[in-house]
Amino acid sequence: MTLSHFTTSDGLRLAYDDRGTGLPLLCLPGLTRNMDDFDTLLEPLAGRCRLIRMDYRGRGRSDYDPDFNNYNLLREAHDVVELLDHLGLAQVAILGTSRGGLIAMALAAGFPQRLTGVILNDIGPVVGTAGLARIMEYVGKTPPQPDLDTLADAMVRQTTGEFPGVTAQVWHRHVAHWFAERPEGGLSLRYDPALHKALLAQAATGALQDMWVFFDALKAFPLAVIRGANSDILSAETLAEMRRRHPVMLVAEIADRGHVPFLDEPEALALIGAFLDTLPPLPQGSPA
Repeated sequence: MTLSHFTTSDGLRLAYDDRGTGLPLLCLPGLTRNMDDFDTLLEPLAGRCRLIRMDYRGRGRSDYDPDFNNYNLLREAHDVVELLDHLGLAQVAILGTSRGGLIAMALAAGFPQRLTGVILNDIGPVVGTAGLARIMEYVGKTPPQPDLDTLADAMVRQTTGEFPGVTAQVWHRHVAHWFAERPEGGLSLRYDPALHKALLAQAATGALQDMWVFFDALKAFPLAVIRGANSDILSAETLAEMRRRHPVMLVAEIADRGHVPFLDEPEALALIGAFLDTLPPLPQGSPA
């Protein structure tokens, strides 16, 4: 990995990875996730686009914020804009997984001039209540398993309804992105546990409850949506309303996947390729 950092306007060092040439595609991960979740795209998209990945504040290899209240969509959207400024990019397409898709919607509403298109990975303007409750149960908590192998085995048992057929070997590859093994034994989070406090504080204020306004801002752009057929975050009903409001958006529903698809599925890769074909070419003189 060619890891780089930039410094935000409030002094945090955030990590990013920038590789390839051509149309820039910025990958934004889920709530507790980091850029490693997009490792599955490095080979399939090599030579296809300029692939940029970032770790939000408090996640992965980025600095933790001393004020957990800054773990919010609007601050994180501003961090994205500051990364684009740092890279000298006037515009970028976004592939947003879960939280990353919400940030993309916020950018479409607040900074539309910086976007060329958006892919939403298993997220929409309505977040399923069952899925949200499930997320609140684990955010900020260290898994009880002693190592990644044991955690991967547990994932096989715990996700048979949402991810049937996914092996322990596959789960090991993914959980190694989200947790680290301690030298003395046990696991540690690869994000700031204070993120749980931020979610509780934001839930209490009801911040950003109506995301349909943000979604409607995407009408101006090429849009694609990937949905896990077993998702408890993006429902079939919400997806149907999204299609009604944005009739030309591309859609792929991934069988045997919950929240979120891994993005190595053939249907997901085909949709990403089709989406890239809809993007306008780079203006002459733009950095590739």
